Amino acid sequence: MKKILFGLIAALAAIVASPAFATVNILACEPEWASLATEIGGDKVKVSSATTAMQDPHRIEARPSLIARTRNADLLVCTGLELETGWLPVLLQQSGNARIMPGQPGYFEAGSVVPRLEVPTHVDRSQGDVHASGNPHIQQDPRNIARVADALVKRLSEIDSPNAAFYQSRYKDFSGRWTVAMKKWEQQAAPLKGTPVVVHHKNMIYLLSWLGMREVGTLEPKPGVEPSAAHLSELVAQLQRQPAKMVIRAAYQDARPSQWLAEHAHIPAVTLPFTVGGSDAAKDLFGLFDDSLRRLLEASK
Repeated sequence: MKKILFGLIAALAAIVASPAFATVNILACEPEWASLATEIGGDKVKVSSATTAMQDPHRIEARPSLIARTRNADLLVCTGLELETGWLPVLLQQSGNARIMPGQPGYFEAGSVVPRLEVPTHVDRSQGDVHASGNPHIQQDPRNIARVADALVKRLSEIDSPNAAFYQSRYKDFSGRWTVAMKKWEQQAAPLKGTPVVVHHKNMIYLLSWLGMREVGTLEPKPGVEPSAAHLSELVAQLQRQPAKMVIRAAYQDARPSQWLAEHAHIPAVTLPFTVGGSDAAKDLFGLFDDSLRRLLEASK
């Protein structure tokens, strides 16, 4: 009887420890993927983000608390396209978590499933912070969010197959709401088509491409190089010949260069949330695009 009892206890312990009954720990490299993972995973997942909307995703510090979260992650969801190349390899190495290493099911790159823009034919240091795999700021096109969601639900279902039906159900609900929202956004954004803009950094191309807006200048003389007084003065002269309707920056970027240009070129300076958490209204992916379009449309009037 004792053997039978011990056997039952062992079997029960194995069931309780089974991944089907555990929470899947997801570490997202950026807030947009944390929000998407929450939409799909619901209460079956525990999600955190390595970065916030007020941080430059190219450059963060691998703090001990972040290393600990990486060590415990079952699924790592990152943009890829060399966006995290300055810090993610160190984080992975220090975590020692084999489950989320590149090539494993626990490693997921959103950038691998979307059409890439601004892929250079060659790269050298003189060009500034240029990514050989293309522009990595893919989250600003809602069509890319839909593509990543389709791939992410498959990967999550692979990692936690007993809950696959749950994830598929939540994905279907999200996808339906997202499709409706995209149609609404595209209708609202119709007046923005063809609008010429200046951007702080080359991180808005997916948004501008989706909306049909035109980039006519950048505050940075080269990607990743801080705006200089000389370059800003040249930009003002350029805008006299080729006017822009507004100057755009992400919430995490320094406001001073865009404010200076706004004053001297007599155009509005627009701060976009850029990702989830970048403004009070951008609490989730839906709020991100609602608020971004509202700000752009107000500036274009």
